[in-house]
Parts: sequence; C-alpha cells; structure tokens
Amino acid sequence: ARAQERQKEAPPPPGTPKGFTLPARSEITLPNGMGVTLVQYGITPKVDIDLVLRVGSVDEGPNEVWLGRVMADMMSEGTTTRSAEQIARDAADMGGSVDVSFGSDQSDVSGSALSEFAPRMVALVADLARHPTFPDSQLPRIIADRRRQLAIARSEPQSLALEKFQDALYPTSAYGRVFPTEAMLGAYTTAQLRAFYAAHVSAARAHLYVVGKFDSAAVERAVRAAFGDWAPGTPAAPTTAAATSTRRIYLIDRPGAVQTTLYIGLPVVDPSSPDFIPLQVTNALLGGSFSSRITSNIRERKGYTYTPFSLVTSFYRSAYWVEEADVTTSVTGASLKEIFGEIDRLRREAPPADELRGIQNYLAGTFVLRNSSRGGITAQLAFVRLHGLSDHYLADYVKNVYAVTPADVQRIAATYLDPDRMTIVAVGDKRAIEGQLQPYGAIVQ
Repeated sequence: ARAQERQKEAPPPPGTPKGFTLPARSEITLPNGMGVTLVQYGITPKVDIDLVLRVGSVDEGPNEVWLGRVMADMMSEGTTTRSAEQIARDAADMGGSVDVSFGSDQSDVSGSALSEFAPRMVALVADLARHPTFPDSQLPRIIADRRRQLAIARSEPQSLALEKFQDALYPTSAYGRVFPTEAMLGAYTTAQLRAFYAAHVSAARAHLYVVGKFDSAAVERAVRAAFGDWAPGTPAAPTTAAATSTRRIYLIDRPGAVQTTLYIGLPVVDPSSPDFIPLQVTNALLGGSFSSRITSNIRERKGYTYTPFSLVTSFYRSAYWVEEADVTTSVTGASLKEIFGEIDRLRREAPPADELRGIQNYLAGTFVLRNSSRGGITAQLAFVRLHGLSDHYLADYVKNVYAVTPADVQRIAATYLDPDRMTIVAVGDKRAIEGQLQPYGAIVQ
C-alpha cells in the first residue's frame, strides 16, 4: 500500500532557474583596429583563445561554395614557421588543441591550453591566422576529404531537405547555397584560397576573446606582440539578405523510402528585433522542446515520428523558423495536418499560463547552463557583437524570457508564423506521398 501511495505522489515542482550574470571583462582595441576581450572565468586552470573573424559563406560567390571551408582546412596545414605536425605538437605540449572553423557570417581560429601557457597559445593562434602558407601538396587531400563529406551529405534526406529549404528562402543569397557541385569543389586552387584569404582575413575583421584563468598582464603583452603589427585590411561591409517564402511544396524523390523528411517554415525576425526573445519562447512551446505541442502531438500521441523539432536559425539581419520531422511515409499528409493544426491553434488561442511557465523554466535553465563554460561565454559574446546587441541582451535574457505573457505568445504566432506563407520541403517516396501532399499547396517540380 505504501508503495502505491509513493507511486501516486506527485514529484516536487522544479525550482526557478537562477539568472545569468555576465562575467566581468576588459576590452582593448589595438592600433590596427582589432578588438580584444579578456574574461576571467571559472576555477579550472584552463583558457580558451578564440579569434573570431568577420568572414563566412556570406562572402562566397555563386561559384565559390565551400571555398571558405577549404581555406579554413588549409590554414591548419602549415604556417611560415610551423608544419601541420608542429602546430599539433605545440598545441599538445600546452595541454590543448587548435582548430580553424568556417561559418555563415563569421569564422574562428581557436585554441585551448592550460592557463600557464595562455601567452604561448595566443602566439600560436596568431600564427595560424596571420601566416598560413596554403601548401599545394596538401590541397588534393583536403579536397578529397571535402568530396567525401559532400557525398555523405547528398545521401542523407535531412541534408537534401535543408539544401532545398534554404535555396527556396534565399534564392539570390549565399545563405541559400548550402552545397557545392563536385566540379566546383574539385576546381579550387591554392591561388583562389590565397586570394579569398587576402580579401577577407585581417585585423579590421578580427576580434580576439580570451576566456578562463590567465595572467591578464602577460596575455595582453602577448596579444600586442602577436597581433599589433597585423595589417588592418578591409573592414567587413555586411549586406542584408532578403528572404522570401510562399506556400509551395518541393518534393524530392527517394524511391522506396520508408520515411519522409519534412521541413516546414518561413522567414522571421532576426536577433536585432525586440520580438526575437518572445519568438524563441513561442518556438520552444510550439516545437522547440521535448514537451512542446508539436512533439507531444506527432511523437507522443500519434507516433508518427521519433525526433521532431523546430528551431529559429539566425544569420546577420535575417532568420527563419522551421519545423523538421522524419515521419513514416504513410502518415506524411497526416503529419502536416497535425503540425499546421498546432500552429493554427496557437495563433487562435493564448497558451495556459502554467504551460508557458514550464517552457520559460526550460529556456532560462538551458540558457544559464549553455553559458556556464568558457566556450559558451565566448559564443554568446560573439553573437551579441555580430548582431549589434547591447550587454542587456545577455544580462536581461532570463528576465525577458519570464516577461513573455501568454498573449505575447499568441501575438508572435499570429504575426510571424503564417501557414499560408510557409515553404514545405518533403524528401521521400514520390509515388507514396505526392497525393498526400497535394492538399497543402502547389508542388514545384
């Protein structure tokens, strides 16, 4: 009897997450215009050095897709003073590693090390960023690696759906060019890489973040020595990318597929808008959390899919909302009915306060957790800088999440999540799903 009573007893309610406190930091601007942010954080004797460069796929031309990724790969293949092996060995000797990555709007040359080696890691990151040699001998191997990645991506329905979805929303922008052709990728030369690097990598486009435990004076001396004489170069000239969406369906045939991969979404406001945080709350309630409405519907109640989710993807001055789901082929149309039904319900009716409170607790908790690491702090500071936001965005994020009301959620859904403007991408067995898709709009061949 006691065991039965314990089973019936409700678990204690979750506590309210603590707010996020932005760590103290110091800002430096070098004479060449390069910015530096130093943040003392944590108790572990480790430090992250991250040089964020304002260059990304947005800077690539129509025939340069993945050119920046290849450039980033090659930047680790040697500098004027170090071979690739020496770069790796030097980083390991400091108890860390280095990496070069390339993104949509900005890229990173980063390293981590034990605190005592922070000045040395600054010098190593600077060497990678400033003195890459782009050795001809390594390009065939790098291209071969990227070709394999491209082949794998093109075999995955999720990648095909993403490619078509972003192409539909950004038909005239680099944001819409997700994958290169094999011919394009295979034609890249070290001369192109050097030219792209020279045009886009310089002090005027760089900001260095040092986060962790370190000797501030020693690191500042190292930064000035390593980066002080770097040529300013040409500052970034960001352009805005106009996104577009109307109700239309793109069907990509995968004969015999037992699942249909669905992407359903449209452009929304970007992080510079005051509605961006309410939009994130609305997204989490609708489809962006495990307890969200769409997930509870098509996963828990209907069993149509295992891992549906929605998210807001942001670029510089542009963003989109998308619901993604891999559903059983036979319920492709039924899944669309339920997804649009949940969107319409939220547009008509404000959610109950207790449902919203659970979502707010989830968002506040994950935000604080995400920023409880050196990398998380760097990512958030770089995000704020990219989008031209103030410190209040981070410092007040949790407070602003809790300030969203049920009426705000309904307003956001009604204002931005218009089903009649949503683009649908379906990757699956055309013979089995074409008829199921037809009630939801014109199918673009």
